[in-house]
Amino acid sequence: MPAMQTFQFGESSQGLPIIGYKFGHSGPEILVLGGVHGNEPEGVVAALGLLKQYSMAYTLNMQLTLVPEFNRDGVLALKRTNGRAVDLNRNLPTKDWTRDVKEEKYYPGEAPNSEPENQALVRWIEEHSPKFIISLHSWHPCLNINGACRAEAEVIRRHTGYEIKEDIGYPTPGCLGTYTGHERDIPTITYEIERGLDPASVLRVHVRALVEALKTIEQRFQKN
Repeated sequence: MPAMQTFQFGESSQGLPIIGYKFGHSGPEILVLGGVHGNEPEGVVAALGLLKQYSMAYTLNMQLTLVPEFNRDGVLALKRTNGRAVDLNRNLPTKDWTRDVKEEKYYPGEAPNSEPENQALVRWIEEHSPKFIISLHSWHPCLNINGACRAEAEVIRRHTGYEIKEDIGYPTPGCLGTYTGHERDIPTITYEIERGLDPASVLRVHVRALVEALKTIEQRFQKN
């Protein structure tokens, strides 16, 4: 079987295919997302860098699914939200989901899980029961951890110097960290790369940090 399989992870609100890449045929299911917010290209660059590296050689004992451009509409338009102006990281069906938002950019949609992108994500999570998730964003540099993932975050911190935070500092109803990390006990790291960092630095620093973190995840499950 080929080392990498390309498949359609889902569909955007504007009908565009969301492309996923699968590596490995055994071991725990791991998910890495980029481009949840389309105006955060640093996460997309890191995800594509990881894709390029693993396309050349993949030896991890895990089933890694990589989705570099989860919000295809937003990535193409360089907008935070999807094609229906919904913030996908406020639209997941969490217990704290709310329509109340202070700023338009955080618009959570008319109902939880109303957006086809998140419907695809929720369906994939239900079908594959991932053991770990990394979601790549860009903002003030930090590693927001939800669930038991401090050891992996420490590996990233050693390569980046980024602060590890259990609380991002403001309410995020309907976000992935809550949906998976808190409510489903799936360790989830929201990896906030420095906004505006040049692509060469993203590839040099953050792809290496991701590779080392994934090795640490592999070791975690080899011990169990």
